[in-house]
Amino acid sequence: MAQQDPRGGKSALQRLTAAGGAIAAAVAVVVGVVLAFVFAATVVVFGLVLSALVALVALAVRASRLGRRRSSAPEDDGIIEARHLGGHSWVAYGWNERA
Repeated sequence: MAQQDPRGGKSALQRLTAAGGAIAAAVAVVVGVVLAFVFAATVVVFGLVLSALVALVALAVRASRLGRRRSSAPEDDGIIEARHLGGHSWVAYGWNERA
């Protein structure tokens, strides 16, 4: 136990220890607040990145469905369009546009 001042007050070492403890507690609170803000910012950034990823997945699924719908359409079934112009005249469309 620390020695008491003969006048009944606290010794210099006790005062220094109390001041050091108060400063350490204040520093711990400040560090805790800074870490809380850093953690909160990390959670926000993670949420934004996750939202962007979900949006990209949704766009990819939509594009995939659209691509399947287009590829399953019977566009290239070997039939070309032709118009009768009268008499023995016909005009065919699409026969030269095949890839």
